[in-house]
Amino acid sequence: MQHIIPTFRITDYDESKDFYVRRLGFNIDWEHRFDAGFPVFMQLSKLGYTFYLSEHAGDCSVGGLIYLYVPDVDSWYSHCVNHGIVADHTPTNQPWGNREFRFTDPDGNQICIATWIGQDGNEAS
Repeated sequence: MQHIIPTFRITDYDESKDFYVRRLGFNIDWEHRFDAGFPVFMQLSKLGYTFYLSEHAGDCSVGGLIYLYVPDVDSWYSHCVNHGIVADHTPTNQPWGNREFRFTDPDGNQICIATWIGQDGNEAS
């Protein structure tokens, strides 16, 4: 069970929805607005990964970073490329034990997709 839910600040609902739902394949679990036309606060999820998106300026600033640890970073990379998401590099083995790549959402928030392979470069169980 995930006990901490990170929040990204977004500035354009339609653009963020297109990016996270259509291109990345996340589901919108729920949305809340205090009234029509007010900023949205919403929960997204996919394969057990959950986070919030908020248009409320007081919740947080744009430019955050989250890591999603997944079983197969290379399949996530292929999905992203096939849906027009530009990564900063192909999945790369890092000296701290991750195989990872990173991309940026329309607001400048960064998402790092990683698989722990261990510091010796072999996948950990």
